Amino acid sequence: MSEYILELKDISKSFSGVEVLHNVSFTLRPGEVHALLGENGAGKSTMVKVITGFHQPDNGEILLDGQPVQFSDTRESRQAGIAAIYQELSLFPDLDVAENIFVGRHPITTGGRIDWRKLYAEAGKLLDSLGVQLDLRQKARNLSIAQQQIVEIARAFSINARILIMDEPTSSLTLNEVADLFHLVRSLRDKGTAIIFISHRLEELFELADRVTVLRDGFWVDSCMLKDVTRDDLIRMMVGRTISNQFPKLDVCAGEVVLKVEHLCREGVFEDINFELRCGEILGMAGLVGAGRTNVARAIFGVEPATSGSIILADEAVTITSPQQAIKLGLAYVPEDRQHHGLITPMQITSNISLPTLNRYANHGWLQGKKERKASFEAARQMEVRANHVQQLARELSGGNQQKVVLAKWLSTNPRILILDEPTRGIDVGTKAAVHALMSKLAAQGMAILMISSELPEILGMSDRVLVMREGHVTGHFYRNEATQENIITAATQDVRAGSCQ
Repeated sequence: MSEYILELKDISKSFSGVEVLHNVSFTLRPGEVHALLGENGAGKSTMVKVITGFHQPDNGEILLDGQPVQFSDTRESRQAGIAAIYQELSLFPDLDVAENIFVGRHPITTGGRIDWRKLYAEAGKLLDSLGVQLDLRQKARNLSIAQQQIVEIARAFSINARILIMDEPTSSLTLNEVADLFHLVRSLRDKGTAIIFISHRLEELFELADRVTVLRDGFWVDSCMLKDVTRDDLIRMMVGRTISNQFPKLDVCAGEVVLKVEHLCREGVFEDINFELRCGEILGMAGLVGAGRTNVARAIFGVEPATSGSIILADEAVTITSPQQAIKLGLAYVPEDRQHHGLITPMQITSNISLPTLNRYANHGWLQGKKERKASFEAARQMEVRANHVQQLARELSGGNQQKVVLAKWLSTNPRILILDEPTRGIDVGTKAAVHALMSKLAAQGMAILMISSELPEILGMSDRVLVMREGHVTGHFYRNEATQENIITAATQDVRAGSCQ
């Protein structure tokens, strides 16, 4: 009997003649959390899709309990006890918790109808076995991200999953939700479940994982015990070099005020928001998930216009009611959800980059494709987008390269003010350093940047000033020399007095 529940031996996989996995080997023991680490584009997602039967390997062998297996599709891998939970959750929003757990596998009565009593009873037992409590009749659309992940985990264990793959499960969670998820993962591990855990947050891996395997450019680099390596060791294995400065913030003397927000309010969402943003300045906006930071950004950009208050650009009061108007005024907004709001994933890189500036490539209503492709290629090249060509579909790119395409798209508009909402969420440490360097360079060139981030090191490392929000109110304002983790957390968790929009 093999000591491994899962083994990959010399797995290779190519797409359109480009090899993305090169003789990769991997082992997984029962009752362990095995971290899978690598830069965006390193081959992690392809490896997971090979394990789950979404892709079939060109070469190599997969062993389950020491026996060779071949999965022709994801259904066969699920039947073998392998389940995956991806960063983009797959619940049906209008079905309730119990229905989502057993979707497609509802218990049936002898008369051929759904056995609702058994459905809810079995769902309740499953959640009890996981040690969590949820309202079984609550619609999925009304659940938090953390609760949706619990439903996904429950769905996995409803098919008796022995291997659970978790891809960036903490990217949208609060600190408390992360702690709850880790408690659940440890409980599953202690019961013998084998877990593959993918995360770009290295500190999480040291807290949770037993072993780590590192991929780089589709090659296996190393597998080792977490206790035997340091954070710098992992970074060096991932990127092939030492990253000495994750936050290369340049000292810039801020210029004139280009954006002033006064008493901005959107009824029931945020209230009495006041701040200034200067040329060459990075203003960090911190707070817990749900504090209202994204709502403020969307109001400034005209996606969800404010109901009262003032937005002043270069001493001129403006009313922004649409993104088109915001773009004309020199604003750009990189949203936190690149999959749904930043990109049109079935479209090519070229088409995504040129979207906000299509009028530049139009001649009497006809699109000048050659001119568009040339400009998009140059924008992608400057952002160092790793792709086969600019006609490649956005959905085929890794998360980090998708984020680079979104940045290239908005920087091509030549904005005066750049709003970045979670600019490094779900991307690897090397790409993070590149994005931070770009931010610092843009600020040094005079661009005004409003950066929303849930990662305190990023806020502290890149901000000239920090604005803190809680429950739709500003609860703190700190200059760089005053901004400490303690001050920001205190401001982000302090009680606020509810008021009303006038």
